[in-house]
Amino acid sequence: MIIELFCKEQLILVYFIQSILHKIIKMAYSLLRIRKVSPFRISRVLQADKASLWRFHLEPECAQFLRLGVFTRNYGKILGSSNYDFTGSEPSSSFDFTDLTCPHTWYPIARRKKRKVILHVGPTNSGKTYNALKQLERSSSGVYCGPLRLLAWEVAKRLNKANVPCDLITGQEKELVEGANHKSVTVEMADVTSVYDCAIIDEIQASLMVGCKQRGFSFTRALLGIAANELHLCGDPAVVPLVEDILKVTGDDVEVLTYERLSPLVPLKVPVRSVSDIKTGDCLVTFSRKDIYRHKNTIEKAGKHLCSVVYGSLPPETRTAQATRFNDATNDFDVLVASDAIGMGLNLNISRIIFSTLEKFDGTETRDLTVSEIKQIAGIAGRFRSQFPVGEVTCLHKEDLPLLHSSLKSPSPIIERAGLFPTYDLLSRYSQAHPKLGLYKILEHFVENAKLSSNYFISNVEDMMKAAALVDELPLKLQDKYLFVVSPVDINDEISGRGFAQFAQNYSKTRVVKLREILSDDTVKVPRTPTELKELESIHKVLDLYVWLSLRLEDSFPDREVAASQKSICNVLIEQFLEANRLISHIPFSSKKLRSRRKF
Repeated sequence: MIIELFCKEQLILVYFIQSILHKIIKMAYSLLRIRKVSPFRISRVLQADKASLWRFHLEPECAQFLRLGVFTRNYGKILGSSNYDFTGSEPSSSFDFTDLTCPHTWYPIARRKKRKVILHVGPTNSGKTYNALKQLERSSSGVYCGPLRLLAWEVAKRLNKANVPCDLITGQEKELVEGANHKSVTVEMADVTSVYDCAIIDEIQASLMVGCKQRGFSFTRALLGIAANELHLCGDPAVVPLVEDILKVTGDDVEVLTYERLSPLVPLKVPVRSVSDIKTGDCLVTFSRKDIYRHKNTIEKAGKHLCSVVYGSLPPETRTAQATRFNDATNDFDVLVASDAIGMGLNLNISRIIFSTLEKFDGTETRDLTVSEIKQIAGIAGRFRSQFPVGEVTCLHKEDLPLLHSSLKSPSPIIERAGLFPTYDLLSRYSQAHPKLGLYKILEHFVENAKLSSNYFISNVEDMMKAAALVDELPLKLQDKYLFVVSPVDINDEISGRGFAQFAQNYSKTRVVKLREILSDDTVKVPRTPTELKELESIHKVLDLYVWLSLRLEDSFPDREVAASQKSICNVLIEQFLEANRLISHIPFSSKKLRSRRKF
């Protein structure tokens, strides 16, 4: 009897202790839920941060870790528990932060919903995105996630025109509309802390391809993390098996809608042999900046056509202006010379696509275009309800025709893996366990040791690591280093890379970066050569980077308006060059060349 009473008392005591611990953990977890912790360890009350541009959430590695692991780690010494190893190398470790095999558990808000996922799949110009956007227009709240700023701009404009108030949020812009419950964003800005009625991820095949080694993880984050009643994915049928496999573990309902092309696409049997064969509505596709201007000059010297140009390093505003000018049937710019940048994000009235070559340098090697790339570019011709209802596609060289024809007949290869990269929280916690390591070594460790399931590959962070090697030399906290490393810097561009280094160096010294300390006062002419134009485009990248940083570190980068106005001047000067307007007049402009400073 005494033993029985003793056991009951022990059970009551255990239950009482468990109950108290449960309440403490519940209160702490509630505190985490009502506060948003950015990747830079800045914690804000959610109600005061609804307009925040940099919307990150403490994305836990798993629900159990969020509820218990954080508190166990923090209070382990007080309770006398054993130390924890965050690398997973010790037998007693409770959590392996290099284990990325269950990324769906990083997004608890999305996992609390049973989402209806609709895949709209089909070739270019089949109406898949159009139908998804119609559903977004009808929804009570929603978000569109596109791969390019151009697409985000276009969708925001479309929704607002349809009397659906829509905010525009990209890395460099934040335009809020009164009463808006909808957002149009670049996929990197997708908010995984909010709940939507409807969401769209566009051009998902371009993001999930193994070839998209750098940006793919942003789309994977959106796919797994967006909490919406309906999630619409638009892209190529090649993504279907992978998406279905990835979403098996999320409990979402998946539906596949297949579309056919709305207008004919005719592969021609003969090449375009000379400039005299070029006609109104043609788009000549080439893959180097030098060749773009060479072809442009050759066509214009023949005297029959004027050319607009579109390529990746042009500022987005200039690309839009060039596309608009080409689409305008009332002016003389009736031929387009472009890179594969036309493959996404631009609505173009093209009659015929002409490939100057079917090879491209991808940053590592010169290779043949893939089936997916050829089909994506070729499919732009003959847009539905445009002035060219039938699209045509051919090449400059006869020897390229067999590859073109076979690619157009072939289905796109099935995409087998999606890009993945650890959250900042994982990188930070690994750093806490190895405080002497810089960000470069941390990134290197994750790339070399990350454990992945068969559906994922670790994203290529070569450019991030180049940036990390620079900022590791500076007295900066990890969160500051991370911010600079994920910024949209073209680290391989000499001027852009130098501007990045000087921004980081000045920030590390004074925490305030004045634009005029980096860019010299000078007078800039309209560029007269492609080389001068390239320099001006690089200056635009530096200004773009300053704006990006100013939206995240407003007090430290106070000259946002100056940078934005100078970006506009850059756009005007670039437009003047592209229009072959060789103005002699000088325009006051607070930058031509970056002031030379010692490397660090």
